[in-house]
Amino acid sequence: MSSQISSSACELARARFHAASCAADSLLSRDPYGLDRDVWTRRFLDATLCLSGLLVNVIERIDHWAAVAPETIAHISGDQTLTYGELSKRSDALAVYLTERFGDDRSPIGVLGHREPEMLIAFLGTAKSGRPYVPIDTLLPRPRVEKILAISRAAMLLSAEEVAQLSRRKIRGRRKFLERNAPFYILFTSGSTGEPKGVIITLACLEHFISWMLAEQQFAERAEVFLNQAPFSFDLSVMDLYCSLATGGTLFSVNRDLIENPKQLYRALANSGVTTWISTPSFARMCLVEQKFTEAMLPRARRFLFCGETLAPQTAAELLGRFPRAQVWNMYGPTEATVATTSIRVDDSILQKYSALPVGRAMPGTQILVVDQNCHELPANERGGIIIAGPNVSPGYIGRPDLTARAFFERRGQRAYKTGDLARFRDGLLFFEGRVDEQIKLSGYRIELGDVEANLRMLPAVRDAVVIPVIKNDTAQSLAACVLLDARNETSDFELAHSLRTQLSDRLPTYMLPRKFVFLDMFPMTANGKVDRTALARSL
Repeated sequence: MSSQISSSACELARARFHAASCAADSLLSRDPYGLDRDVWTRRFLDATLCLSGLLVNVIERIDHWAAVAPETIAHISGDQTLTYGELSKRSDALAVYLTERFGDDRSPIGVLGHREPEMLIAFLGTAKSGRPYVPIDTLLPRPRVEKILAISRAAMLLSAEEVAQLSRRKIRGRRKFLERNAPFYILFTSGSTGEPKGVIITLACLEHFISWMLAEQQFAERAEVFLNQAPFSFDLSVMDLYCSLATGGTLFSVNRDLIENPKQLYRALANSGVTTWISTPSFARMCLVEQKFTEAMLPRARRFLFCGETLAPQTAAELLGRFPRAQVWNMYGPTEATVATTSIRVDDSILQKYSALPVGRAMPGTQILVVDQNCHELPANERGGIIIAGPNVSPGYIGRPDLTARAFFERRGQRAYKTGDLARFRDGLLFFEGRVDEQIKLSGYRIELGDVEANLRMLPAVRDAVVIPVIKNDTAQSLAACVLLDARNETSDFELAHSLRTQLSDRLPTYMLPRKFVFLDMFPMTANGKVDRTALARSL
């Protein structure tokens, strides 16, 4: 019965989205504020989808597809496949094991892997046992993994190999059920002190996000193939993973080996049948280098969804030229607001009108505010900090009430988050304009420059360090480290840089390692006695 209700809810959400669109059309001629069709559509969605509480239950949806289409492929990773029937049955077995072992203890479960099908089994099995999961990629250095496990107080760390064994046990018990306001997953992001921060996302947060995505994008059920480019420890993967599973689609993962071998990557993409491309803009730019990356390679591609970093107009324009039957969407949102909060379809009219692409308007039921330093809302066209308020906002950071109190607050009965991002509204659209602090996005990964600096300063020969993003076309391309050493010897700069990078790789993931090292006798200073980062950036 729950599967039937869940399926009906999804269909009703889509019907209401269509009704909102029709109602928006009829009201355009009477609109006294000159708002466009998209604004009216979203306002009707606010009143119908989110305010009615009609949300997609992700776990029920997955079990529904396991019941009606058990042989449908849920996940492809290399030569490994996983059906919906296997996903449901094996996640149930894992859930029972976790319940038997830990009882009523709801401590998180760490899940270590890359893009194996066992990762999906572990995520769903952990949730079915009433616990949140903490995805940890095998690329992370061991000290970083240990920090994550310590901060999250994980009850155990499951590897893909262990999941493969435990999920094939015979089921003798019953699984638990996750409460809507209970943590569903915990994603760790870069922290300014050198300590990673664990962002708690509840089942309710995820349901609001997925309900919006399904209503807006109109994914076809049991017909879509979603590209999974992002590691499961990166929040962009939540978009492709759960949109795919909620609609009975197939998730097609491109693993590390494929990404490092372009010829194999393009061959795999050509055989993938991908209909919905979800990635960072950087990954798409890399693929566009190949002239054969066109509709002929991906004939079923109908939409490109981008989030995680700035989408350049040139990238969007080239994609529209090579894939004339596909849509390009630009999205924005921090991990603390469940993947993405705004969206806009980028077409020729948007490209012609704006030199920098907007990130769109907020999802139904969520507010985006642009405020000054005193949290007073700013008028259109004025630059300020972004605050997000709505049901998709995280409860906070695990084990860090101090950071939670600093970044989260209640606003008119809704959870709100100070993002630290800068933006302005223009023509009713949000335009992202960078960070308030020294946090950046690099290839879709969120990096606190202070995190890299703190770890550099922990190395034996380093007296001080400042990390600067190398910017090109308004996008961070790499990191450069400006370093003061305790003492200089006859070792060349090349050898010093290689040594520091090697030592740093034991502490940080690869994407956080500086590409360039500059050794200085002293840092330039501002009139206020602070390091002049602008001067350092100019000198690179």
